[in-house]
Amino acid sequence: MNTTLAYVLFAGVTAAGVITSAAVAEAASGSVSITKSRGQICMVSNGLPNHATGKFTNSGNPHRIRAQHIEVCVPENPKKTGRATMLRGSTGFAINGVMIRPGTADYYDASSRRGHSRNPASGWQLDGKGAGKMLGLDRNNAHVDQRGLYHYHAMPKAGLQGTSSLVGFAADGFELHYVGSRAKSGYSLKPGHRNGGPGGKHDGTYVQDWHYTGGSGRHDECNGGTLNGKFVYFVTDSYPYFPHCAWGRVSRAFNRP
Repeated sequence: MNTTLAYVLFAGVTAAGVITSAAVAEAASGSVSITKSRGQICMVSNGLPNHATGKFTNSGNPHRIRAQHIEVCVPENPKKTGRATMLRGSTGFAINGVMIRPGTADYYDASSRRGHSRNPASGWQLDGKGAGKMLGLDRNNAHVDQRGLYHYHAMPKAGLQGTSSLVGFAADGFELHYVGSRAKSGYSLKPGHRNGGPGGKHDGTYVQDWHYTGGSGRHDECNGGTLNGKFVYFVTDSYPYFPHCAWGRVSRAFNRP
């Protein structure tokens, strides 16, 4: 028997296909259900949020937003291992049905008109939040990929409707919590200037501007820590924003393109 974990935030789904800029400017039409069944937490959604979005396309993002059919499951009772797995693409989902994808596939590229491309030769990878203007993120720290999938690179300013501090689930099933400034990232900007690549100061535009320094009261490399006696991941206002790695076994739903 299925147990409803989170209510449907929005009934009445916008017809599948391209959502026009005019429609998006008014409001998105998200639909999501999250259930527990047979040891799994499963989310089905159309990928649209329960808040207004920016206009897509825009100068930094050439793609149109489209309704999707998303169906992913993660373990209901995840187990923490002693080794972290690096995540690529989607690293979890928010309780409003929007996918979480903090990383990017873009790198500094002096030969590109836009200053960045999918060519990783420079070794300087754009951070989704840090390079938000370059990548066309809206005010909710999200944009759209080539399929029209709207996704978050950092915590949306509109917030997420939920109970307590729970805002989503990571790819290994551990909960994602947002507690504002009480969450302390263990990452800090490197001092000084970049050695090569784009040059300039380490300002957070690129992943390589950051390094893990840890410290008392700081979260681990995957933004993990304890909350009310159990292990969870935290969503932080500073890099890495969402976890980029996972301590549990990653669901197969997140290991496929």
